[in-house]
This record gives sequence, structure tokens and C-alpha cells, in this order.
Amino acid sequence: MQYNYATPPGPLVVKYGGNALPADGSPDPLLAEVAALHRAGERVVLVHGGGPEIDRRLAELAIPTRRIDGLRVTDLATLEVTEAALCGTINKRLVRACAALGVAAVGISGEDARTLVARRALGGDGQDLGYVGEVTYADPHLVLALLDAGFLPIVAPLAIADDAAHAYNVNADLAAAALAGALRARAFVIVTNVPRVLADRNDPSSGIEHLTVDAARAFAASDACASGMQPKMNAAIAAVAAGCTAAYICAANETTIRSALTEGNATHVSP
Repeated sequence: MQYNYATPPGPLVVKYGGNALPADGSPDPLLAEVAALHRAGERVVLVHGGGPEIDRRLAELAIPTRRIDGLRVTDLATLEVTEAALCGTINKRLVRACAALGVAAVGISGEDARTLVARRALGGDGQDLGYVGEVTYADPHLVLALLDAGFLPIVAPLAIADDAAHAYNVNADLAAAALAGALRARAFVIVTNVPRVLADRNDPSSGIEHLTVDAARAFAASDACASGMQPKMNAAIAAVAAGCTAAYICAANETTIRSALTEGNATHVSP
């Protein structure tokens, strides 16, 4: 993967789950914390997912969903629904939520200004996944311009093909990792449903505090790493290997980011 690197120190990049924003419009603690950091002068970038919304729309349109190795096979009809859900509904819902918190947010996708460029990804056995992409290049210039102008960028995980012929659907964790690497983020926070990565998935007390990149790679490839955690581990590894200072995998709570960065309530991946 190639990067057009930003000059350090970079911003804080937060991966926000697509199903995290309350559907009933009630306040969201993570967004409130991001807004508070932004108002305090912290440069923050939010990258979001959107799987549940995409699933809902596909079901409404009677478009079947098929997955290979946990990745959604994306034909052209599915890509159009995905792009509409990510760039329209979810992205703008987050922009409005930030506006309600007094933050000037700008919603973009990785397609804008070729922020994320991807090639076609294949399944584990070389199976065709359709318009599912693997990021090959990340350019932080648009995001940096927004940060320099005082905005909070909110990024949807779509990439553009190298020939600009179409979009690619990209795993949100890996899209956020690519951007964190290109921005040389001072921290990359991946919010999930457990306080730390578990050494033993059946033992809640086996949370891992710190992993080097090499140790994280070994763990991600082992049977001990739960399948749902593997994309997040791989995202943390990719971000740090590409230039991000450190990655944190943690659970959402009232002070998610502060708790992870200053109180150690996370699995911390660093060189």
C-alpha cells in the first residue's frame, strides 16, 4: 500500500461503528466526547461503518445478501445501495448529530479527491467478491484541508477505483486504518463491544493491555483471536505499520477516548 504522508504530529482518528448512533436520536456518549475534543482544539477525524443500515435496505429491496469470509459479496445493485446508505443516510445523520453538539462537521467518502484508492479484493480462496475493495493508496490532503479549516471530517468507507470507473466497498476498520496511517495519526481508536482484546475469548478477565505489531500479527493469525476481532486487530496492525503512532481497541463508554488513551482501558498496539 502506498501513502501520501501527512507531516506529524497527526490528528486523532476514531473508527465509529455503523450501528453505534442511537436510532431514536438520543444523545450518544462517543459523539459527545468527540465534539468536546474538537471544541477543545483537538484535531479529530471520524470514520464510520454502516453494515446494519445496508442490511436493512437490501432486505427492503429484496436484494439477497451473501458473504464470503465475513465479507459482503457486492454486485452492482448492492454497491448502489451501499453507497447510498453510507454516503447519504449514515454520513449525514452523523453530520447532523455533530451539528446538534455545536460542531461544524463535513461528511465525505474515500472517493472524494481520491482520498482512498482501491483494487478489487478476493476471498480467501480467490473467490470473486464483486465490488469489494482493498485499499492500495491513501491521500490525506482533503482531510487535512478540512482539519486546517476547523472542520471535523466524517468519512464513509468507500474507495474509488484507480481508473475512477466505479466505487469499491471497503471494510470500515481497514479504511480507517489506511487513513490513520496516511495522516500519521497520533492515535487510532477502534471502538468495539469489549474493553480489551481477549487472550482467551471465553475468559473476560484475559484482556490484553499491550501488543507490539509483531506480537499482534502473531495473535491475529492464531486460533485465539476471535473471528469478529480479526478485522479490528488487522486494522490496528495496518495503521501502526503505516505510520500511525499507536492504535487502541476499546469498548464504548462515557469517556471512551480518554479512558483508552490516558487510563489504559484498551488493548494498545504500538511499534
